[in-house]
Order: sequence, then structure tokens, then C-alpha cells
Amino acid sequence: MQISKSIPNDFIRQIITEDLKTKTFQLVTRFPPEPNGYLHIGHAKSICLNFDVAAENSGHCYLRFDDTNPSKEDLEYVESIKADLNWLGYTWTKLCYSSDYFEQLYDYAIELIKINKAYVCGLNGEEIRQYRGTLKEPGKNSPYRERTVEENLDLFTRMKAGEFADGELVLRAKIDMAAANINLRDPIIYRIKHLPHQMTGNKWCVYPMYDFTHCLSDAIEGITHSLCTLEFEDHRPLYDWFLDTLQIPCHPQQIEFARLSLNYTVMSKRKLQELVENNLVNGWDDPRMPTLIGMRRRGYTPESIKDFCNKIGLTKNNTSIEIGVLENSIRSDLDPKTARVMAVLKPLRVVIENYPVEAEQLEAPYHPNDPSMGSRLITFSKVIYIEQDDFLEEPPKKFFRLAPGREVRLRYAYFITCQSVIKNENSEIIELRCTYDPATKGGSAPDGRKVKGTIHWVSETHAITAEIRLYDRLFNQPNPGANGTDFKTALNPNSITILPNSKVEASLANAEANQRFQFERQGYFCVDNVDSSAEKLVFNRIVTLRDSWAKIEKSNR
Repeated sequence: MQISKSIPNDFIRQIITEDLKTKTFQLVTRFPPEPNGYLHIGHAKSICLNFDVAAENSGHCYLRFDDTNPSKEDLEYVESIKADLNWLGYTWTKLCYSSDYFEQLYDYAIELIKINKAYVCGLNGEEIRQYRGTLKEPGKNSPYRERTVEENLDLFTRMKAGEFADGELVLRAKIDMAAANINLRDPIIYRIKHLPHQMTGNKWCVYPMYDFTHCLSDAIEGITHSLCTLEFEDHRPLYDWFLDTLQIPCHPQQIEFARLSLNYTVMSKRKLQELVENNLVNGWDDPRMPTLIGMRRRGYTPESIKDFCNKIGLTKNNTSIEIGVLENSIRSDLDPKTARVMAVLKPLRVVIENYPVEAEQLEAPYHPNDPSMGSRLITFSKVIYIEQDDFLEEPPKKFFRLAPGREVRLRYAYFITCQSVIKNENSEIIELRCTYDPATKGGSAPDGRKVKGTIHWVSETHAITAEIRLYDRLFNQPNPGANGTDFKTALNPNSITILPNSKVEASLANAEANQRFQFERQGYFCVDNVDSSAEKLVFNRIVTLRDSWAKIEKSNR
């Protein structure tokens, strides 16, 4: 299955196409994250959109860090975001920071004051909320709204000089406290924060708000199309108001699209941070997390994420996407290009009593449909391991694997028949005694007899012990936190299973970090890029071969 490389045809691309037909300009987009956390799969949708539409139209895409809140931002996040974009294969034309424009933004604020479109307000946060009104009731003017231009200039200059405490004063735009759009009711555009900034140090103690900064940064950079998620639709009139009021010659066009919402996970930075801080996951790069760093560690590929973003498309309506769509994208990407190997996750020892030699070499292809990937030699021996789940002492009717007196095919090897079962003092099965048919080498019988079951195996002497981490969905409910419940109560207690003594074939001895394989009959796995080493291999399950949740979801409907 090959991933489609066709260019999507969505409403945003249609708007841009029409604009390019009627106007002469070079398309410029931007991806503008706030460096206050790690990017997740939801951000990937915006990343792919902004970078891809620029590339499709011979335009530019900038990376801009909207770094206006030093209390939450850190250079650690700046570097992680750069790494995520590089991993996805994107290169920005220009690297920008909103803090690059602090002086210019301050001058714009002074200009608003001078034309009597901004004022310094002494209401505290709670009072501002009370004065703002509700969706059904208009707000009322601040008692400080009619300060003179001279008073406002003096106070704002002193705010910048550090004469006032945090929260003592704010600068607000003077628009309309009775506006139907609550965002236009004299929004705050500057607040006091006596905190050092990661880029500007202690130069500033007043910092601009997002709504003020974002539109002006877009204009300063010459962005032509400001593509953002749907929650900013109600902010667009404010975006336009700042640019129109200040008579900025460059006026980017803001277009909104629905953000990505995946079931069986959460996309809120606050909630993800809560999982990390409460040690409910093992950090931001935990392979169960929807963060790009976590998905990268688990074994997801950039191609699969881009394919997923193309598949779900762009709409104006918020919908929840089935996580199975994402899982199918990684299956589709890995299937044609991933080597097949054998690994026994829960080993059961098998002694082949009539096998006449210690061991022999068998040839096995790396991919059944791609001879160019070559083959490897696997060692078959008198003692092997099979999966515990591939044997039942009392099998049900449709169990076609190994059982007492039953014959089964070993992948690439021989037919074997179980003759007896060895148990320990607790009546647990610890070993099987089997016989093999030497005439069935390669997996077929000269007499034409058929067996319905084929199982994988590894040689006891030649196998490598590895730790296998089986990851599943982080939550066991499609919409964690629905109906006001605590989202953490929906955590899946079985989201990770660690198997410390699994056995993998010898060809994996030199497997490198981030290398991916299909473990036959098990799923796709990746060498962990943090804990794995030459002394101890650690594999993360990326995804099962089939959607094991499909039946569960169907039964819950």
C-alpha cells in the first residue's frame, strides 16, 4: 500500500488559488507556536498546511515563536519545536520571534494612545471581567477610559520604566464596550510582568498580549495568508481592527480551519502537562503521548503523519477523528518498506526430540513482496521458543495453532507435532516436547497434507533477549473528560505492558535506535531511542498489524 502523494484540494487552497489569479504577490505563510510546551499531533495539521501550501505555490513559510509570556516560555521548547519541524522534513525560510518586534510593538501602542484608541486602566483582573459584561449583556466603560492622551502616555511610559507592580495597571484598546463580539470590548493589549525574558533578558517589564502581537507580527513579516484554527474566528474582527486603526499597509488575510481532535487522547497542553507533572506518563517523550517527540520515539514516521493530515483534510467544522485513521497511516507507510523478522514476546520452550543435529541455517526473505530487500539466515535448532499464546492444552474448535497431538508449521522451517507437555510444581506449562518431519523443510509436505496453522519461533541458543514495550491507547474512553468528568479517570491501566525477557532473532543484534521492523504476526516495532543499547535491546510497539480496537468499539455502540 503506497501513501498518496496527491495535493489536497480544500477550501483554503481554493481561496489561495483564486487570490493568486486576481492579485500579484508571493505567498507567505507562517507557523507561529508559543514556546510553552512540546508540539503534538494537533500542531502537525497546522505545520503541514502552512509549509505545504507555501511550497505548492513557490512561496515562503516562516517559523515564528510567539514569545510574549516569559512566565511560561523556555528555550527548551524553542529547540524542541525546531527539532520537530526538522524531523517532519520542513525548512523555514526565515526564523522569527515576536520578541524581535518588542520595540516596534511598543511604538504601535504609543501610536494607539496618541490617537485616543488606547488607555491605561487601573481595574484589577476580576473587575475587568465584571465590567466586560456577558454574551447577552453589554459591558460598561472603565472609570479610567476617559483619561487624557497625556495621562495615558505618562502612565504607559512609567509602566515600561518599571514603576508599577504586576497587575497594577494594564493598557487597553479603546473600541466598544457594547460590541456584540466580546473580544472587542476594550481588550487588554499590554500587561506588567517583572520577569526576565528568554530572548531579551531584563530589558522589558511590560509585555504585549497575543491578539495585539499576532496581527502586527504577521504584518511586519509580510505574511499574506494567516492560517489559524477555528477558535480564532471570533478574534478576526480584533485582528483587522488593529491593522486598520494603525493603518498598516500590509494587511494579511486571516483564514480559520477546524483544529485536529483525536479520540482516545487529549490535545490540551495543560492536560498533557498535568499527565507529565503527576507522573502519569514517563515524560513528554513517553511513546503513549500525542506529542511529536513521543510519537517519534514510539516509531511513527514523518511520512505517516503527513499522510494522516492529508487524509483528514481541512474543514470549518470541529469533528473528532478516529485514532484508527492515524494508525492506518503508519501501517500503510511501514508495510512496503519494513523488514520482517521473528520475535517471540512471551517465550515457551520447545524441545524437538527427533531433530538429529544441533542447528542448521535457513534462509528467510526480509520482505515477501520485495526481493530487493534481500534475505537473512536464521538458525533452526533442537530447542526453540514459540509464543505461549500459540499453544493450548485444551484448544477450542477454531484454534489452529499447536496443541497436544496436533501438527503446525514453523515459519520458514518444518512441520512439528506436540507429543507431550512438561509442567512445574504449580501446574504451569514450562516446556513442550515435539517431533519434526524432515521432509517438510521450507514449510510444505511432499505428500500434500495441509496444516492450518503457521507460527513463528526463534532458536533458544541463538536468540537475543530483548525488552519489548507494548503500547496501547493512553485512554480507554473515546472522549476523556466528557460531561465534566476528570479526564484522568479515563486513563487506560493497560496502556503499557513491559516484557523484559522476550526473544528476538539474531539478525537484530546490531539494530540501531529508531530502526523499524515488522515482528511477524505481532505488529510494527521500533528500537527505542532512549533506553536501548547494544547490551540491552529495547523495542517499542508502534502499532499492531490490525486495529484491535475495532471490535471493542463496535460492541460499545
